[in-house]
Amino acid sequence: MKNIKGVKIMLVDDEAHITQFLELGLVNEGFDIRTAADGMTAVNLAIEYQPHVVILDVMMPGMDGWEVCRLLKKTLGNVAIIMLTAKDEVEDRVKGLTTGADDYVVKPFSFEELLARIGARLRNQFPALFGEVSFGPFKLDDRRKEIQYNEGVLELSPTEYELLKYLVINHGIVLSKSKILEQVWGYDFGGEENIVEVYIRSLREKLNDKEHRLIRTLRGAGYRVDLP
Repeated sequence: MKNIKGVKIMLVDDEAHITQFLELGLVNEGFDIRTAADGMTAVNLAIEYQPHVVILDVMMPGMDGWEVCRLLKKTLGNVAIIMLTAKDEVEDRVKGLTTGADDYVVKPFSFEELLARIGARLRNQFPALFGEVSFGPFKLDDRRKEIQYNEGVLELSPTEYELLKYLVINHGIVLSKSKILEQVWGYDFGGEENIVEVYIRSLREKLNDKEHRLIRTLRGAGYRVDLP
């Protein structure tokens, strides 16, 4: 994986040999690393450290990984959480994803696999670290806060930019209004969910998406961007 300056990763595992192994490998890759051996320490450290990625073990004494994941998502918002577990049960994967986990790795795993998953989460959730990122006809430049569509730069308000970026990065995934509000407007937004419809309508006009083939509405579920 190409080294990226300024990426902060927090390792949370009560097994010291695993933490030391991962820390050594990730430091050699150029990442800034912090470690924690229990859930409460991890939550407190994360508030201070503000990591981009958290590699989180499920089975820990005291506060388990599920609860740590839920608290970190609530506290930090845009943090990528990769769960580590010795179990390969479907229900465990579902539980991890429903508590906010972004990915799931089953022990034992290769360092190369984990590195690839870290890279995927960074590209998905922190495209600014990579400069320009392309998704089909879209080109996102988070440093300049610009989005190109079919070679033309869209004229977007700051909120329209954040909304379209979120939709495009998560293309193919159905995003509910409540999820969009949390990620674009923030957890403390006190307005109505209908604001999402207003901004979606504006984006469709600017994208000339009159037939809603690009930004699709799934009644009762939310919205999904389908890239050509």
